Amino acid sequence: MNAITLESLDISYGDTKVVHEVGFSVAEGESFALVGESGSGKSTILRAIAGLAPDWEGTIEVLGRARSHGVDRTVSRQVQMVFQDPYGSLHPRKTIDATLSEPLAIHGIGNRGDRVEAMLAAVGLDQRFRFRFSHQLSGGQRQRVAIARALMLEPKVLLLDEPTSALDVSVQAEILNLLKRLRREQGLTYLLVTHNLPVVSFLCDRLAVMRHGRIVEIASVEQLKGGDLRAPYSKELLAASDGRASVIA
Repeated sequence: MNAITLESLDISYGDTKVVHEVGFSVAEGESFALVGESGSGKSTILRAIAGLAPDWEGTIEVLGRARSHGVDRTVSRQVQMVFQDPYGSLHPRKTIDATLSEPLAIHGIGNRGDRVEAMLAAVGLDQRFRFRFSHQLSGGQRQRVAIARALMLEPKVLLLDEPTSALDVSVQAEILNLLKRLRREQGLTYLLVTHNLPVVSFLCDRLAVMRHGRIVEIASVEQLKGGDLRAPYSKELLAASDGRASVIA
């Protein structure tokens, strides 16, 4: 079964259509990337899947279930999103404990203390961080908390919107290694938005190249590493990254 299936997806903001006839599927356990320049519609697709972009037409299926427009709690249990900015995505007046407990409270899930402790450990944060506020954490630590929050409901799918672009290079590698380990340990499916081709090479199995709200090519990571992208725009992206799609260590 596919974790995500999109068919003939159009997304608009008011009278402006920003995504046109997009279709692709992501298998369970796969890591799939959307790449392209800013404004190409990548993050908008993630927002539609998450229920944050209500004006869309077409089909969005998550784990075989067609999602409705707006908030869908059943989908929310299965799909969670990690945002780009670890500084803006956490509430400054809530402790980390409150931040991680909130999804459990919304969905009526008990045993919150044990779950919070277990998830902090899973993302590599010890218990001394539990009752701190976000301003007391570094950028990398905040993004670990954001990943922990996304995993609190034990979803099957994570939507990753440029999860490392706001971090220092050394911290980026730590977060990417964390994401790779969590995917392996928890059997997660990833849909990643990024402009960084080495990140795609390290974390993903396939990629779709987007331009002006349309998919111009879908390729394997093996094709990316070998420089075997076919569409002219895909070749431009690869050339802009100095022809490199090397693995991040």
